[in-house]
Amino acid sequence: MKLKQISVFLENRKGRLTGALETLAKAKINIRALSIADTSDFGILRLIAPDPDAARKALEKAGFTVRESDVIAVEVDDRPGGLAAILRILSDADLNVEYLYAFIAKHTEKAIVILRAENTDAGIKTLKAAGINILKADALYKM
Repeated sequence: MKLKQISVFLENRKGRLTGALETLAKAKINIRALSIADTSDFGILRLIAPDPDAARKALEKAGFTVRESDVIAVEVDDRPGGLAAILRILSDADLNVEYLYAFIAKHTEKAIVILRAENTDAGIKTLKAAGINILKADALYKM
């Protein structure tokens, strides 16, 4: 139920994001979801790829600083308050969400949210107990 997320640390200068994405393209690695956050000095590209090990290796070989972490992918009702309901479940269980990003799947009317909780296992257990559909890695990679 855990997904491997790749985080790429990018200097905040022209061409670095393009270079990372071109590296993945040359390695024939597709991206299922991504997010980028920046500060004045650097950015963090977070992404989900069907083969996270290959993505990590390709990026490291190209000289990028890469980190792998566990995240959770959940289906969320694509309606006002859908995401708030998921976050309330985690908040009521005293679980902090460090960050999240979302996308709409092509084959469903649900939104997919990728989230990083301070305790991934507890987050999965809590969400499952509340009846929230947590996507398996293979299901997300095939979207």
